[in-house]
Amino acid sequence: MIQIAVTGKPNVGKSTFFSAATLSDVEVASYPFTTIDPNRAVAYVTTQCPCKELGLKCNPRNSKCKNGIRYIPIELIDVAGLVPGAYKGRGLGNKFLDDLRQADMFIHIVDASGSTDEEGKIVEPGTQDPLEDIKFLEKEILMWVYGIIGKNWNKLVRKILLENLKFEEVVYDQLSGIGVSIEGIVKAKNMVGSRFDKWGKEELLKFLKYLINICKPMLIVANKIDIPTAEKNIKKIKNKYSRVVPASAEAELALRKAAKAGLIKYTPGSSNFKIINKDKLNKKQISALNYIKKNILEKYGSTGVQKALNKAVFEILKMIVVYPVENENKMSDSQGNVLPDAILLPKGSTPVDLAYKIHEEIGENFRFAIDARKGIKISNDYKLKNGDIIKIVHTA
Repeated sequence: MIQIAVTGKPNVGKSTFFSAATLSDVEVASYPFTTIDPNRAVAYVTTQCPCKELGLKCNPRNSKCKNGIRYIPIELIDVAGLVPGAYKGRGLGNKFLDDLRQADMFIHIVDASGSTDEEGKIVEPGTQDPLEDIKFLEKEILMWVYGIIGKNWNKLVRKILLENLKFEEVVYDQLSGIGVSIEGIVKAKNMVGSRFDKWGKEELLKFLKYLINICKPMLIVANKIDIPTAEKNIKKIKNKYSRVVPASAEAELALRKAAKAGLIKYTPGSSNFKIINKDKLNKKQISALNYIKKNILEKYGSTGVQKALNKAVFEILKMIVVYPVENENKMSDSQGNVLPDAILLPKGSTPVDLAYKIHEEIGENFRFAIDARKGIKISNDYKLKNGDIIKIVHTA
């Protein structure tokens, strides 16, 4: 399952985002280190399910389908808030950074209203520059990785040269624990340009920065858009960074809780909701819902929480959704479940990759694949497309 770490300073709405995305119960409070151990829960990315297009009633097993929208599970890790100097062990620094190792990417929650200082304390809105918060986290992660490899760098270079080893393999041995890839190392090395045996600290840091961006990409969630000072700051952030989603985690949490209680009809990611049980809402609650509708949904198109999850998985990690079936005529598995599974795969995956994803034995015994929509055999190196329905034929 894809794992995404939700990171950022204390008190920027990180745990609220996590709660809204997963609708799980975590402690939400306005003081540093509210989250001491990483919380883990399932969130969902959304995509159009083929069931409506095909006029079928699906029976999902590994995911959910509601009104033609397929909800596919991913794992969120709510990592405790960082403070400047975490890579040196300040606060609970190294523990928090270690919690990020297994994540496929980061979602960095930033207080776009500028109402939390660098330590995560509440200040007057507009007095803190969110761009500084982004730089702070980038530096923390960069220096954390540098701390793993920097002290032995000269020895590693000599080893590569004396023993005629491959640069990428030696570096991978050092950094494999944080989830980098051989391909990412090669790409980052080429981006630096100069010979690695001539690198000083500046070039090594540049290499590591490229490597982190490739193997541990980051999405910025500009939170607290309901506070007036956020609008100006969001423009500043978007001028400098391309991966930015404005959001109000607090509004999303309120809407999901209201929907769960049967008070409103709301689809995560939607630009609207419908009150269905007005008699059970008091004036304060109705006023709050109207505020969310006017100042967040109508202005920004959504609360941004679901948009952030979808952008992270489909745009940044470049995943696609494929539906494996055993009966291509009924679009079902052997038990008759229609469109039972929705599988997330990297863009560019082949039917063989899908077979291994389903089960190692199916991959090892793969024979060929069928495009269930067209009813035709496809080549083994066919590049799967988002929404494909595929039958894998294999030996017993």
